[in-house]
Amino acid sequence: MTVHTEPATLAPLDERGRAALFTDARTANTFAPVPVTDEELREVYDLAKMGPSAANLQPLRVLFVRTPEAKEELAGHMSEGNRAKTRSAPAVAVLAWDTRFHEHVPTVFPIRPEMQDALEADPGMREGMGRFSATLQIGTFILAVRAAGLAAGPMAGFDAAGIDAAFFGDGRWRTLLVVNIGHPGAGAWFDRLPRLDAEAAVAWA
Repeated sequence: MTVHTEPATLAPLDERGRAALFTDARTANTFAPVPVTDEELREVYDLAKMGPSAANLQPLRVLFVRTPEAKEELAGHMSEGNRAKTRSAPAVAVLAWDTRFHEHVPTVFPIRPEMQDALEADPGMREGMGRFSATLQIGTFILAVRAAGLAAGPMAGFDAAGIDAAFFGDGRWRTLLVVNIGHPGAGAWFDRLPRLDAEAAVAWA
C-alpha cells in the first residue's frame, strides 16, 4: 500500500457542483418518462464505490430494478404512499448490505487478510460493521445519483423482509433503503422545508 506523505491542496467544488449535489438538489417524487440507461446506472455505482467504508470493506450491494414485472413485485412491498412513485420511476435501486461482505477482504483490504477470519468468527461484529458501513455508503450513493445528472427519491417505507424474500432468496443481501432514480417529472419537488442553522446543530471544542 502506498502512503502519500506530500501535502495536498484540495480544490472546492464550484457553485454548479455544489448546487447539483446539495443546494439545489431535491428528493424527486415524480419522474419523467425518460429512460435511464445501463451506462448511467453503472456510472452511478462507479462513483458511489469510491466513498468511504470501514477498512474499505464496501458491504453495500445494489439491485437495479428495471422491468415492469420486477417493479410491480417491488411495489407490492412498498408502503401505499410509495407505490406510485416506485412504478413510475425508470429505475429503482434496492440498497442492501451483504452479510458475507468479509469474503472480499483479501481483495479490498489486502494488507489485513486475517480480518476475513476474524469477521467470520464474530457475527455480531460483522453485522455491526456491515450495516454501519453500508449505510455510510448509501449517503454517497445518493450523491452519486445527483452527480450523474439524475434525481434520487430515497424511501424508507417498505417491508424489508418481503423485499428480501422476493429478490434475495438466499438470504445473503438484506435491504436497507429503496431509491427511485430518473429525470424529474412535473411537480417533482415539494417546497423545501427549513434546515437547522449552525447555532442549533454545531458545537465547538
